[in-house]
Amino acid sequence: MTQPIGPVMLDLEGPQLTNADKRLLKDPAVGGVILFARNVEDAYQVRKLCDSIRRVRGDLLLGIDQEGGRVQRIKQGVTRLPAMARLGELFASDPVAGVSLAKDTGWLLGMEMAACGLDISFAPVLDVESGVSSVIGERSFSSDPIHVAKLGHAFIEGLHEAGMAAVGKHFPGHGGVAADSHVALPVDDRPLAELKARDLVPFRELAGVLNGVMPAHVIYSAFDKRPAGFSPTWLGMLRESLGFKGCIFSDDLSMTGAHEAGGPTERAKAALTAGCDMLLICNDRAAALEVVHACEGVSNKRPAKLRYGRARPDIDALAALGRWRRTHAKLEALAN
Repeated sequence: MTQPIGPVMLDLEGPQLTNADKRLLKDPAVGGVILFARNVEDAYQVRKLCDSIRRVRGDLLLGIDQEGGRVQRIKQGVTRLPAMARLGELFASDPVAGVSLAKDTGWLLGMEMAACGLDISFAPVLDVESGVSSVIGERSFSSDPIHVAKLGHAFIEGLHEAGMAAVGKHFPGHGGVAADSHVALPVDDRPLAELKARDLVPFRELAGVLNGVMPAHVIYSAFDKRPAGFSPTWLGMLRESLGFKGCIFSDDLSMTGAHEAGGPTERAKAALTAGCDMLLICNDRAAALEVVHACEGVSNKRPAKLRYGRARPDIDALAALGRWRRTHAKLEALAN
């Protein structure tokens, strides 16, 4: 039976656990850890770091952003993944080959991240590229929502074949705004009908197979004046209209796009009230401590269900798998 875990997912100071990290990870309100580039030397070191985290708390959910292209935290000892737009280009010219490689990419990513000791990568990106976003761009599979949905579905199937959960982002779609929510609060003024016909398509199609969803720190003014991650209206749509049953992760509550909700405690409470199950709070240890304190006594089973449940593959043994060798060669060629 899955035991509930705390709702806070936070980051670490460096590539090894400090005494301060260890003390913080023992707090029951902490339910997960997300790794950044500063925590990473290579795949082998990440596996050791994950093992050391689990010696402190075996129930923590360990995640990373390993999408491919410019968002790839682990670069040594794993496959260099192309931007997902490369898979979209392949799909546009050869749909069968595009879907096949998207599925193999999800599988390879899942196997490599599992071998590194991680439970999830925050992938796939399901935003529809509109040619205006400074932060999405080539992270998106395509500017065609049907292509995004088909490639996203194949990618998720591959992750699941590797035993790894899939976390889609950024609901209901970050591709239609120019501003970067890391440093600003974007506002998307398009009518709800346009969002439903375009940006929401991948989430509507994939809500039944996704294990996690991350909403955007974007205001969609035609539907709600609050950013999606703080909006019971948006997250209620995700649960009720789209039928999503998995874990909702807030995007990083330290991002500028989240400051609309107030200080760290107010942001955490607003995200939980809106319907988020797990709160990311990164790159600000003082804010993380405040959020941990504010979440005392809160726990949830949904994030715990995303932990990797199989025997983990060995990093060096992956090259013995024909599927890994073939996919690795294709992806490295696309990444060049």
